[in-house]
Amino acid sequence: MSATLRDVARAAGVHVGTASRALNPETVGMVNSVTAKRVRDAADRLGYVPNPIARSLKTNRTLTLGAVVPDITNPVFAPIIRGIEDVAAAAGYNVLIANTDDEPRREQEQVASLRARQVDGLILASARLDDPVVSALSAAEVPTVLVNRVEPEHPVSSVAGDDAGGIRQGFRHLYDLGHRRIAHIAGPSSTSTGVTRRRTFRLEIGEFGLNPAQCPVVEAEAYRVEAGSECTATLLDAHPGVTAVMAANDLLAIGCYEELAGRGLSCPADISVVGFNDMPFVDKVWPPLTTIHVRHYDAGAEAARLMIDRLRDPSLPCKSVLLPVSLVVRGSTAPPAA
Repeated sequence: MSATLRDVARAAGVHVGTASRALNPETVGMVNSVTAKRVRDAADRLGYVPNPIARSLKTNRTLTLGAVVPDITNPVFAPIIRGIEDVAAAAGYNVLIANTDDEPRREQEQVASLRARQVDGLILASARLDDPVVSALSAAEVPTVLVNRVEPEHPVSSVAGDDAGGIRQGFRHLYDLGHRRIAHIAGPSSTSTGVTRRRTFRLEIGEFGLNPAQCPVVEAEAYRVEAGSECTATLLDAHPGVTAVMAANDLLAIGCYEELAGRGLSCPADISVVGFNDMPFVDKVWPPLTTIHVRHYDAGAEAARLMIDRLRDPSLPCKSVLLPVSLVVRGSTAPPAA
């Protein structure tokens, strides 16, 4: 027969309520540390496992969060999810992960499924603008935090890297190297990251007095390698004088590499390339990619903290956190050929 909370309390010599608080990460701070350890030791000896169903009936909480990502195969999202899980676990929460394949209908279905499982809150990593899912969650007052994007239209908390600051750093690095014909492979205009990074790129053209006609922008259909290759082909066919490419993310930059190699062009001797995100593998490609480092683990961790704080105190105001980013210079950038 399984040990009960009453058995643990008896073995530890405390009241059942004290044992309950000692074994709950959200309330353990209310218990003397020596007493809490005695309770945990008793629970370990007896093999006590808390009953989440019973706890949820009592507290109206499942201690479960939902995390929704657009593409689980995209290396950006692994550290985000890890950050969410680490903070959630420390607070006693489990995390259910759902993948949407970046399809609006599937996103709606996955969110509905997680809500049916009575998750206490949802962390969304979708970067889609005018997302009806966010509107619906906001209207229904479902605790929601956005990660990897900022949403000014709805009262929800959010965590994101400084997209504008990253583009400025990458652009100015290329400018300082001597490049004046800098192209941009933009992310999809349906995403907040795509819009912000493209807008900032165009502002930088004006800031440095460059000719917009010599600094073209091509929009990718998706943040994928294939899209980067296709956009690079379009750029080079229409603007053969380009000497540098600022890509809206690392996968697009890798696609740029592929198209350059297919045309017999060298990076950085013929064309310099800058990415965005500093995905785990980009220092292993050749040449190692100069890119913008985004603290994705920290973004996930901060999103989980915002969520847990909101669940503990629903009266807290929504908060938007913008994490600083940094330029990582590697081998894919150099002065333009004379």
